[in-house]
Amino acid sequence: MTDSKTSRPAHIETAETPRRDQAHNPLHGITLKEMVTQLEANYGWDELAQRIPINCFKSNPSIKSTLTFLRKTPWAREKVEELYLNAKKNWGKYKPKNTHVSTDSNAQ
Repeated sequence: MTDSKTSRPAHIETAETPRRDQAHNPLHGITLKEMVTQLEANYGWDELAQRIPINCFKSNPSIKSTLTFLRKTPWAREKVEELYLNAKKNWGKYKPKNTHVSTDSNAQ
């Protein structure tokens, strides 16, 4: 069976159609850079180093050096992905407390 528009077999995946094995992957479509950037923004490097004790979080941390290390080190990348998924479940659940709410009816 072929796709009538492109004359390629219908079972061939294209960029527009996600692979079946990716359909239920919660990380599908999220780049490693996005994960690291969001984790750093929410936790900071010190907290990340406490949660995952790797040198790229401890010693002169940067997005670039962290990405380089994680791309070469599968076990560390898995830990970062796991932290990202667990953290993402809780992001936005808790709203910061308003530090001052005026109860004065004359305040404008």
